[in-house]
Amino acid sequence: MKDRQHLFNLIIIGDEILHGSRQDKHFAFFKSLLESRGLKLNQVQYLPDEPDLLVRQLRRSFSDGLPTFVTGGIGSTPDDHTRQAAAAALDLPVVRHPEAAKFIEAVTLKRGEPLDAPEHAQRLKMADFPAGAELVPNPFNNIAGFSIREHYFFPGFPVMAHPMAEWVLDTYYADRFNQTERGSRSVYVFGQPESRVVSIMEYVEHTYPGVRSYSLPSVGWQNADGTAVKPHIEFGIKAEGGACRDLDKAWDEVLQRLRKLGAELKDGAG
Repeated sequence: MKDRQHLFNLIIIGDEILHGSRQDKHFAFFKSLLESRGLKLNQVQYLPDEPDLLVRQLRRSFSDGLPTFVTGGIGSTPDDHTRQAAAAALDLPVVRHPEAAKFIEAVTLKRGEPLDAPEHAQRLKMADFPAGAELVPNPFNNIAGFSIREHYFFPGFPVMAHPMAEWVLDTYYADRFNQTERGSRSVYVFGQPESRVVSIMEYVEHTYPGVRSYSLPSVGWQNADGTAVKPHIEFGIKAEGGACRDLDKAWDEVLQRLRKLGAELKDGAG
């Protein structure tokens, strides 16, 4: 069975991202954050603020068994449905978390507002979580996110979500950092159509279980100095864990077979 200890999922929620009124800043951050600790982003979903769809997708995510970061939809306005959807996906009630409520009371008092103000009552909705949820501290404004069943729910604002995610990793998953060996090799292939390298890809994956191949064609481009880069393919192989021991041998065979095709090769990034 594939080692899943280093894998994490990401769910990004918000109509504003899907409609294009806000640019997503989460995917690149979470990918980089996980890779910096030797972990891997396994899957990303972008979801709208639609309660029924959120319940279905969160139910699937909880059943998947992977740690998952969820951003967006935990505010207190009518278009925020993530807290309720998470509870419904787990068949749990939504309850007020007393510690989260105390944090919000402190925020209200700091703003000079009375605790019986309608604004405070509205703000307190952000302390309502699925029963049994634990808090994820928010260093930006002290209004906490929450976690349940290894799903970590953050506000959609990157300035809040990103340090909260770092806290989650460092608090709960430090023992998984940099535990999985990874390797890759790549080369730029000129003068060959992608169809001619398919047999090499199939051979490698059949001969070396756990070694995966990839082919990324490019139409080429014009550099600023006027020089042209011809159409080419970035051809590569990659492996994780024990399969890394076969990388060098597999790569030698790849290069031999590419040269037999008469391909022009130029070093890649691997």
